[in-house]
Amino acid sequence: MPDFSPTQFSHVKPNDTDFKAGGLRDFFLYRDLGVSEATNGKVIAHLVKANMAPETGTGWHRHEADFQIVIMTKGWARFMYEDEATLVEAGDVVHQRPGIRHFLFDYSADMEYLEIVGPADFKTVGVEAPCAVPAPTPW
Repeated sequence: MPDFSPTQFSHVKPNDTDFKAGGLRDFFLYRDLGVSEATNGKVIAHLVKANMAPETGTGWHRHEADFQIVIMTKGWARFMYEDEATLVEAGDVVHQRPGIRHFLFDYSADMEYLEIVGPADFKTVGVEAPCAVPAPTPW
């Protein structure tokens, strides 16, 4: 049953929250934007940035989510979406349809993106590889 309790106003300034480790991937840093709390867990929004050079990438996975977009704000990243390599550059917006198999395998040292997902407590599930993945570019 959906939670229809009212959402709250939220305003987060750049210095209100820091980038932190401990998110889904140890090679990224995450900056919470307060949206999960404000929406009672309906949506999460966070900034994600590179913390170290890509070695193995995210591995093949899918998310159990109703909605997910990635907005690349700096740098670039290369994803596999199903069997298609996709370069996502600063300014690009990607809607990752629910359940799409994907693999982030390469990114620039300055990569940063905004990720918005609903619900906030979405799950990540490993999946079989549908194809080979190119090697990342050394930094």
